[in-house]
Amino acid sequence: MKDTRHRILTTGAVAVSAALAIAIGVRLASYGVPAVLLLACCLSCTAAFSSLLFRLLDAWSTATHRCTRPGCDFQVRLTHGSAEENRRWREIAATHPHRTQETEAR
Repeated sequence: MKDTRHRILTTGAVAVSAALAIAIGVRLASYGVPAVLLLACCLSCTAAFSSLLFRLLDAWSTATHRCTRPGCDFQVRLTHGSAEENRRWREIAATHPHRTQETEAR
């Protein structure tokens, strides 16, 4: 089910990118921009918008679990994880070695 939703969102991102690039291309064409330059601008806009939207989709579907200890850089990024996987990695982040050493010192 997540794969289907991800494919739909990816296809939508490409469609939105193409629509924005076409809108920019139409505006540039009204100024008499040569066809080769127009094509290059439209393709670069499509690539830029697609990259932006793909990054947003990845950020939306990624969970990051970090250690809460100051100065600790332990973190786990989980993409398209189930609730069970998220819970397991959250527990691992909470009990990784820095946390156990802090607990043992008390």
